[in-house]
Amino acid sequence: MSEIATAPQDARAADPVRIGIVSVSDRASSGVYEDQGLPALRDWLSRALKNPITFESRLIPDEESQISATLIGLVDAGCSLVLTTGGTGPAPRDVTPEATLAVAHKEMPGFGEQMRQISLRFVPTAILSRQVAVIRDKSLIINLPGQPKAIQETMEGLKDAEGKSIVPGIFAAVPYCVDLIGGPYLETRDEVCKSFRPKSAIRPTV
Repeated sequence: MSEIATAPQDARAADPVRIGIVSVSDRASSGVYEDQGLPALRDWLSRALKNPITFESRLIPDEESQISATLIGLVDAGCSLVLTTGGTGPAPRDVTPEATLAVAHKEMPGFGEQMRQISLRFVPTAILSRQVAVIRDKSLIINLPGQPKAIQETMEGLKDAEGKSIVPGIFAAVPYCVDLIGGPYLETRDEVCKSFRPKSAIRPTV
């Protein structure tokens, strides 16, 4: 399902971007309970990015072949960034990392390492999380935690009471990574998540 986010006033000159968001859950996809992953991803990305966004949303069960096929389909549909939530623990049905690695052209282990470092500040069981990130063609695919609170924490990182960054969130590195693989120029709002680029990679403001 495609959804176009309303572009804020300052996004008119920013590159449009197509983002795939995937919630992986047997119970949510079968209607046992309402999915929280897709709304959390849409909300955070809409707040964090200045770009006009077209979301490609998918709610699917914990089936490895279906997850892999969904990721390939989103990349082929032109999504420069694909974010998944759910299915990254040690339980038998948690197969999102395996399905993601199966479609990878390159693995980006730093994203998973940083997510676990952030989450370990909150719960010791974060060490059980198996999130991975990969590149397929010109798309960056990242597995995120299953809970909306944990999604925000890992994307934004940790801040002190004055809003100063203590531990960088993973999204700070996403725009430059997307640059390097040939995607659109992603512009973030510093108050949500300040992205980092080398000076030579920063687009001049008009």
